[in-house]
Amino acid sequence: MGDYSKALEFYQKSHKIFEKALPPNHPNLATSYNNIGQVYNDMGDYSKALEFSEKSHKIKEKALPPNHPDLATSYNNIGEVYRNMGDYSKALEFYEKSHQILEKALPSNHPHLAGSYNNIGLV
Repeated sequence: MGDYSKALEFYQKSHKIFEKALPPNHPNLATSYNNIGQVYNDMGDYSKALEFSEKSHKIKEKALPPNHPDLATSYNNIGEVYRNMGDYSKALEFYEKSHQILEKALPSNHPHLAGSYNNIGLV
């Protein structure tokens, strides 16, 4: 709907509950940080988007194996922020990290691989 302040309000309420109820490296906290980061990305506040995307990624790095597709998503999201910022070399770096994981984790005809190639092509 484009009501970013309302989205942030509810994501932040959700996040506070997760922080109280879950251990610090729980994947739901990573998802929560990611959601907040995506709202900031949509708002064009790329420094905040990057901050929350990186928090999400750090949790995923601790909680997941190194070739887990959720890590690829995390790299992709960081790449998207850099692309939106116009930092295409950093965007490409993160898109390629994402792609390397997807190549190992998914079959060669998986649609996520097509999306990954598309993102690399965008930059």
